[in-house]
Amino acid sequence: MRAWGVTYDTGFTNLGTTTHEPFDPGILAKDMRIIRDGLHADAVRITGGIADRMDIAARHAAAAGLEVWYCPFTNDLTTEQLLAFLLDAAERAERIRQDGADIRFLTGSEISIMTIGLVPGATLTKRAAVLADPVRLREVLPGVQQETRALLGRAVAGTRERFGGLVGYASLPMEAVDWAPFDFIATDAGYRDAGNAATLPSNLAAMTSQDKPFSITEFGCAAFTGAARRGSRADIIGYDEHTAQATRLTETVERNEPEQASCLRVLLELYDAGGVDTAFVYTFASRHLPTSEDPSRDFDLGSFGIVKVLPPGRTGIAYPGMPWEPKAAFYALAEYGRARADRPAV
Repeated sequence: MRAWGVTYDTGFTNLGTTTHEPFDPGILAKDMRIIRDGLHADAVRITGGIADRMDIAARHAAAAGLEVWYCPFTNDLTTEQLLAFLLDAAERAERIRQDGADIRFLTGSEISIMTIGLVPGATLTKRAAVLADPVRLREVLPGVQQETRALLGRAVAGTRERFGGLVGYASLPMEAVDWAPFDFIATDAGYRDAGNAATLPSNLAAMTSQDKPFSITEFGCAAFTGAARRGSRADIIGYDEHTAQATRLTETVERNEPEQASCLRVLLELYDAGGVDTAFVYTFASRHLPTSEDPSRDFDLGSFGIVKVLPPGRTGIAYPGMPWEPKAAFYALAEYGRARADRPAV
């Protein structure tokens, strides 16, 4: 691979809150340096739905020496609101590029299901219910694909007027994106599970054989026994439908950090051998899923984060003052990154 890194969530918005609270630019700056110097990562994919936070994160990432993938990840915006957000973000990214940053721009992430007016449903919960109903999804999918392509076409055209770097989009397979206007192909569907493990190498070969670089913008798993077989479907957290806050574990699982670590290393090696240009582990930290000494409220068990977010008021030992502690996956990725950095230049 040309580069690898991690996703860094600045706050996915839902029901009046975000998945990164509190948002502390000082902690964020240290996180970026740790991603670069501790993990030896090349790049970071910055996501979120609050414009100023993404701007702050991108500048700190660039200052740390990371390649920046500026990727708005919005929720419950109308198509016109989304377009306005993306074009403002493109202008922000261009200012950072003009300051000398190595930065790429993505015209959103999974917009078909995150945006009001594409998949039917005024809330993410209602749109997700459509996706979970095969009959209903077949009915609406042709229209969703057509409208998503049209919206992406407008987004790319507007981005090109504002941003001078490379442009992509973090896609879902069902969207059937027209990649002609983009500089590279990218997918959030980089997860491996029991259902696709056998076909993943051939699927990779098909994607990397196209005439543009292919990147995986999300892959990973949670840190409990059996999570690697579930891939992206490790949904063991129950949320309050009115506040979007984690309230319970929906099943009893056993913490297994080595399984998560092994999953990430195997996939990185598979992507490296398969000709992937760039791959991003999902995710650095799930701030909305802290650990707890109460096993029934240890929400980190359902987190895909490579660090364990500590309860409010506590700080870590490995990196004093930080509100998290590394998991086994962190150390496995650091070893991988160090080995890549030590390879002789080709």
